[in-house]
Amino acid sequence: MELFGIDLTGLLPFIAIGFAAQLVDGALGMAFGVITNTMLVGVLGLPPAQASQRVHVVECFTTATSGISHLLHGNIDKRLFFRLLIPGVIGGVTGAYLLTSIDASVIKPFVLAYLAGMGLYLLVRGLLYPPKVREAKRVAPLGLIGGFLDAAGGGGWGPIVTSNLLIQGAEPRKVVGTVSAVEFFLTVTISAAFIFHLGVADLAGATLGLLIGGIAAAPLGAFAAKYFSPKLMLIMVGAALTVTSAYGIYTALS
Repeated sequence: MELFGIDLTGLLPFIAIGFAAQLVDGALGMAFGVITNTMLVGVLGLPPAQASQRVHVVECFTTATSGISHLLHGNIDKRLFFRLLIPGVIGGVTGAYLLTSIDASVIKPFVLAYLAGMGLYLLVRGLLYPPKVREAKRVAPLGLIGGFLDAAGGGGWGPIVTSNLLIQGAEPRKVVGTVSAVEFFLTVTISAAFIFHLGVADLAGATLGLLIGGIAAAPLGAFAAKYFSPKLMLIMVGAALTVTSAYGIYTALS
């Protein structure tokens, strides 16, 4: 069945992927870019720069919906928001520029190994040690690195920034909400940089399916983040980070 020249049946798998990825991302502050970028590069065979461009165009809409939902649920720390915003945007523009010029796949296995280690640490910490809430101290460098790797790798803002803030002891639901809110401004900036270098992204097909599924799931993820306990969130973030990073290492090295 077609509508405006688009195969609606072919959209269904990508709607499901977008829905599941955004549900995880909204609740845990990570994984939308990682999951969708893996599908576009690994399954559809898109070049990394084009895949990252399409993921970030979709994320302009999903992160806006997610950010508003987190704001309505009181999940955003305003001070942390502004400490992450500017460094994240600077890192994102730099990463987008470099990805259109060089092959970022060389450093990808090392980044994934680091993230897998972080995931295991969070998983053990959530299971064995009750989380203690403290103010995060190392924020600006974290935003810069997270923004750069997000653009260069097609995903990484959530895994890197969320996991590091949790390790520093920041309140889990505030971390997830704030990181998701900043990500909107990051994705808009990165998308603009990609469009400047690569042209306007084609929103038909897979990208449209991811967009529909992602927007539908965004409010549900914010609701879940508000009511999950800090211990449960640490365990879930650790598990999600470990599994996605381990799979990424496997695909990068195979």
